Amino acid sequence: MICRTSKQFPRSLYVAGLITVIILISGCAAKPVSRTMIATAYCGCAQCCSWERGSWKFLKLDFWNRYVAAGADQGRDYRGLTASGTKPREPYPGLMSVDSLKRPWVIPFRIVFFPWLLLPADGTIAADTNYYRFGTRMYVPGYGWGVVEDRGGAIKGPDRLDLYKDNHLDALVWGRRRVQVRIEKK
Repeated sequence: MICRTSKQFPRSLYVAGLITVIILISGCAAKPVSRTMIATAYCGCAQCCSWERGSWKFLKLDFWNRYVAAGADQGRDYRGLTASGTKPREPYPGLMSVDSLKRPWVIPFRIVFFPWLLLPADGTIAADTNYYRFGTRMYVPGYGWGVVEDRGGAIKGPDRLDLYKDNHLDALVWGRRRVQVRIEKK
């Protein structure tokens, strides 16, 4: 006959509860979701972001300053930051990437002259924050990994994205595409 003491019973109950919690957490973990979305590109230029140099209040003589040209914030200073307060950026694959395998001759230049580019960096994505919170990570084919850090005025609904590009020509080349996006929610 096996006798159970009062100290052994709570310990076994604790282990059984811990195993149940681990099984529940592993079954409920957030898995990447794939979704077809319309992705457009934008840059930080005056045409894409609706700002102008100089204010009419100063007869456009303060051409070094930038002001919002349209919308509810018309006439206010334009700082070029995203809605979450970060500076927008294009994704960079880092040193250990397919780009380094395709062009191995640039590896020494990256190591010596651009050491801050050794680590990969996610790009800036603008999305409807009613559907995707700030910090939601997404993979867009042809663009790379990006994080939702901005919300655009024309982005409405769960199927629209804006991808930040460094210059206007790259944004025009991207244009508007229908892509299969992989979404990793927090």
